[in-house]
Amino acid sequence: MKKTSFAAIASVLATAAVLGACSPAFDWREYHSPDAHFTALFPGKPAVLTRDIDLDGTKVSLTMTASEVDGNTFAIGSAELASAQQAQAALPAMKQALLNNIKGTVRSEKSASAASSDAAGSHQKSSLAIEATGTRNGQPALLVGRFVAQDRRIFQIVVLGQENKLSREHIDTFMDSAKID
Repeated sequence: MKKTSFAAIASVLATAAVLGACSPAFDWREYHSPDAHFTALFPGKPAVLTRDIDLDGTKVSLTMTASEVDGNTFAIGSAELASAQQAQAALPAMKQALLNNIKGTVRSEKSASAASSDAAGSHQKSSLAIEATGTRNGQPALLVGRFVAQDRRIFQIVVLGQENKLSREHIDTFMDSAKID
């Protein structure tokens, strides 16, 4: 696989989503990832692409699942790292990479973490949620993202588009529907 950046992955997914879209209308459909352990409602048929990326010095094979409607991208990226510690360290790197792509400024940020144990062992889960503004294709952009580390897996759940073309209802539908198994 070829090493590439978040921007290149987003660009390829956006192009694939636009070319594969039946209409610009939102057509919410449930998607079950066959191997990335998540379920979500996408506003159109999502495209899936896997690329090798660099997260602040850690090489990762990231699978992006995304659809685009009216210039707005709805995407979930996932990968598995060598350890839970690497997964935890990847969260700020994923956030920063997306902020860099839009030359973004964070409006709000929240983080949470939890640990649990069961018969299978100890489990660790952390999340980081942001809302940021910046520019995309020369236009003002809004980025709403949630970055999750669950044991050795990482996820980025992202909505990116023009703020005046994104309704809070569509953002919430996508973000609230994303469930990590």
